[in-house]
Amino acid sequence: MLKRLCKRMFGKSIWVYHCNTGACNGCDIEILNILTPFYDVERFGIKLVASPRHADAMLISGAVTRPTLPLVKRAYEAIPNPKLVFAIGSCATGGGAWFDTYNVTGGADKVLPVNYYIPGCPPRPEAILYGVALALGMVDKQAAPVELKQMEFPIDMYERNEAWEKRNVIYELLK
Repeated sequence: MLKRLCKRMFGKSIWVYHCNTGACNGCDIEILNILTPFYDVERFGIKLVASPRHADAMLISGAVTRPTLPLVKRAYEAIPNPKLVFAIGSCATGGGAWFDTYNVTGGADKVLPVNYYIPGCPPRPEAILYGVALALGMVDKQAAPVELKQMEFPIDMYERNEAWEKRNVIYELLK
């Protein structure tokens, strides 16, 4: 539903406002990297603007700190409706390594309603570009198949089967 709404509301372009709420600048460098000619996001209609009043979406990087909390709220309120919020990086998604420190209020979702999360420390430019393009409906959501391989643990210690007997022969010899 959100994908359809975004496609209808934002059409072919989206203007984004970047807000650093206390990041280490790793995510900021990657956000600025997608603006370079190598990635050239303007061909997709994604443009970085300097004022939240001109933006359709907000890119938040960094854990929200106490000093930046009122400024982030004010910037969010300045963006006209309808608006999207993207949490870029581990710090913005959940507070990162500083989630429980005295000066950090947590991730962006503790302060604002976040629509899309782009994890990573820092996330690759391709991931940021894919997340914004996914929000606009330019690409389909893709999930890689997960193949779980049980190397040695966890083993059900209460089930003595043939595999358990073969692996634990050494313990029988030591008795």
